[in-house]
Amino acid sequence: MEPHDSIKPHFLQIARNHWQSAVLPGSATPRPFLTYSPRETQTYFMPHTYIQFDFAKDEEKAQLARHKLEGWKQAYRLDKKLLFKFERIAAAPAEAAANTGDSEKPSKSKGKSKDKPDPPAAAPAETVKLLVRLDFSNHEKLSGQRWLDRIPSEEPFQGASPSIVKPSDPHFADTEKQFDDLV
Repeated sequence: MEPHDSIKPHFLQIARNHWQSAVLPGSATPRPFLTYSPRETQTYFMPHTYIQFDFAKDEEKAQLARHKLEGWKQAYRLDKKLLFKFERIAAAPAEAAANTGDSEKPSKSKGKSKDKPDPPAAAPAETVKLLVRLDFSNHEKLSGQRWLDRIPSEEPFQGASPSIVKPSDPHFADTEKQFDDLV
């Protein structure tokens, strides 16, 4: 017989006595919680906070902003907490049709010939808006507030007229629906 074998029955007896002490008077079933009585859930749903940026027709700044957000997501492991989507709004249907009609020219040159360089691309005829959703839980309020302060103060976001939409704002529901509808 090993020395630890004699300890097992004694340990089991203590555990059984402890469990029996959790039986409520007048009840044959033991309480599943020994130290506190079960209550409602302690975690609450925390709505998202949105930040809207309007880059107008500056596609380059919008791409810099996308690159910066992707870097933050990867570096700080903000996979589900920092989501963003772009909204591109065409300026006018007549202008877009005129631009596509001019740019569609059949190319008869071979791939190796470099007679004439391609004409520079025309300025984009669409407005670019960025919608960022911050989704931090209640115990991460400080982190959420720091990101809410940091993102609009960084370089590509400063000139894009940031607007913060919190759950208490009247147009929060519209912004949330707009974010869900974007691809």
